Amino acid sequence: MAQATPSHPTACLALADGTVFYGHGFGAERQCVAELCFNTAMTGYQEIMTDPSYAGQIVTFTFPHIGNTGINIEDDETANPVAEGMVVKWDPTAPSNWRSSETLSSWLETKNRIAIGGIDTRRLTRAIRQQGAPHVALAHNANGVFDTDALVKAARDFAGLEGVDLAINVTCAQSYRWNEMRWAWPDGYQPQKAPKHKVVAIDYGAKRNILRCLASAGCDVIVLSANATAQDVLAHKPDGVFLSNGPGDPAATGVYAVPMIQEILKTDLPVFGICLGHQMLALALGGKTIKMNHGHHGANHPVKDLETGKVEITSMNHGFAVDAQSLPAGVSQTHVSLFDGSNCGIALDDRPVYSVQHHPEASPGPQDSFYLFEKFADYMDARS
Repeated sequence: MAQATPSHPTACLALADGTVFYGHGFGAERQCVAELCFNTAMTGYQEIMTDPSYAGQIVTFTFPHIGNTGINIEDDETANPVAEGMVVKWDPTAPSNWRSSETLSSWLETKNRIAIGGIDTRRLTRAIRQQGAPHVALAHNANGVFDTDALVKAARDFAGLEGVDLAINVTCAQSYRWNEMRWAWPDGYQPQKAPKHKVVAIDYGAKRNILRCLASAGCDVIVLSANATAQDVLAHKPDGVFLSNGPGDPAATGVYAVPMIQEILKTDLPVFGICLGHQMLALALGGKTIKMNHGHHGANHPVKDLETGKVEITSMNHGFAVDAQSLPAGVSQTHVSLFDGSNCGIALDDRPVYSVQHHPEASPGPQDSFYLFEKFADYMDARS
């Protein structure tokens, strides 16, 4: 069933079930296919679009004011947008922000990413919640001519994200050192000049602000690619190992990541994982992961710390989750989502090894979970 067509549509979003939305295109003129998700964050659209965890996805923003603060290069979480495209309710207005250096539309065009505005995002979000994350095709064409049958077919032919290792596509090409700390007024980003600990970070699609949080916690960070071996990691003689966020099916990435992590777990090194890194750790410890109906994407997700009873408001971005029922003896569930009870954290009972599903680096989002980076530093202090 097609939505009513505006007088001059320049973009088209086709779902695999045959539903077609017409709207106003901006950004690059092209076509893409992907999984469609929705994000409820009220700020941080630039960080979301450049988050490597969104590889293979198009993001529907439930907040209507997207583009109103423009773009600035300091807020990129990686060099280029990774999300395939974006869906918004209102077309972007002229930016109003003292840090803005470019409009959202021009940035998307330069980066070869598509967007569609003028969409009933409430209706679209309800469909995602009720039916699960759909496969879609998105096209932007200034002449407004679309072969909707071909777009629906392209959406139906999309293989999806299950069984797909996307981390290998977004990981770093070579190792590098990171020492930039979190942004602070009035100096912006400053280097870490007196690190206390050497940390090897495995890059499954690491966000820059996660690395900044590690540096701000006193870490000298060496970043290695997703397929690094345990020998590669231990050669740096680290004080701790960090497992980053990333996209795709954790079981597929785990084919090469899990054996490496299991070797690291034979040492006494502290290990900290976030998002895909959390799922990798769970798999390495004998747990399982499952595909969620529509995932968790937003900056307002309540998570309960089962150890303290504290409730944190967190950022999330994941379409797979750890199956808490699969965790073996000796591995405790430490955090749960108060939206649906899904697993949000685990820890070894007798070792400084832990991970969380949410994004504690607050980019974008609340800062309730910054303490997790300090906890990692404390574990390394205790070991030294």
